[in-house]
Amino acid sequence: MLLRTWKYISPELVTTFLDEHLRARIGTRLIAEQHIALHLSSQPHCDVAATANAVGESYIGVIDTALRPAAVLATCEAFVSDLCELKYGVRPSIVVNGSPETTIAHIPMHLEYILTELLKNAFRATVESGKEREPVEITIAIAKEDQEDKGTGSTDCAGTGIRKIGGGASGPGDETLTIRIRDRGGGVAPEHLPHIWRYSFTTFRGDLPASTGSAAPTYGTDALNVISSSSDDTGTIAGLGYGLPLSRAYAEYFGGGIQLESLWGWGTDVYLTLRGLRGIKAQGVSQS
Repeated sequence: MLLRTWKYISPELVTTFLDEHLRARIGTRLIAEQHIALHLSSQPHCDVAATANAVGESYIGVIDTALRPAAVLATCEAFVSDLCELKYGVRPSIVVNGSPETTIAHIPMHLEYILTELLKNAFRATVESGKEREPVEITIAIAKEDQEDKGTGSTDCAGTGIRKIGGGASGPGDETLTIRIRDRGGGVAPEHLPHIWRYSFTTFRGDLPASTGSAAPTYGTDALNVISSSSDDTGTIAGLGYGLPLSRAYAEYFGGGIQLESLWGWGTDVYLTLRGLRGIKAQGVSQS
C-alpha cells in the first residue's frame, strides 16, 4: 500500500517512517524470540543435552556468544550463488581474508540477513558488469574497544545519506567486527548515491520492455512496476529496494552500521560494522 501512494509522499518521509517502524519491529520480535528461547531452555522436562546439541552450547537464547562470521558467510554465499546461477547462469566466487576464524557474540539471524543482502548486491553488480571471473573479496576484522571509544550518534557524510555509525555504548574490552565486501561491479552511479538508503529505490529493471527508456536505470523506478512486468521470479536476487536500508537498520540496532564507498567505473566497497553483545548497554536502557 505504501508503494502505491509513493507519488503522494516524499521519499524522505517514507524513509523516516519505515526506519522507525522497522526498528521497532526488530526490537519487538527480538524480545519475543529471546523470551521464548530462554523459556524453552529452562523447562524442567527439557532435555538440556539435546537442546545444547541442537542449537549449540554457545547460545544464550537467540544470541550466539561464539558466532563465527565466516561460517555464516559461507551459508549466505552458497544461497546467493544459487540465485545467481538460476538468474544469470553463472556463479560468482568469493575470496575471504583477514581473520576468518574470529568469533563474536551476536545474533546469527541478523548477520545472515545482512550478509545475504550485501552479497546479492555485489554478485549482481559483478555479473551484470561482465566481471564474473573477478572474485568478490571479503575481509573480516575484529578489534577491541578502547575505554575512551564510546562515541554515539551518526554522521552524515556530505549529505549523501552514507553515514558513519557510532550508536550505542559499550565497555572497554568489547569487540567490534568489521566485514568489508569489495566487488568489481563498476560502482554506484553518482546520481544514485544520494538515494541508495531510501526504501523502494531500486536500479533493477527486470524484464521491462525496451520502449520504457534507456538501459540505464534512473531514480524513481517503482518496485511494483519492476515486479509486475517481470515474466519470471526475478525478485529473489533484486527488485524491491528494501535490502540495503533494512540491513542498515539491523546493523544499527546494536550500535553498528553500514558504510558504502563507490569508485564509479571500477567497483564498490561496503563496510559492515557490528558491535559484540558482551556487556553492551543500549541507549536509553538503564541496567542495575
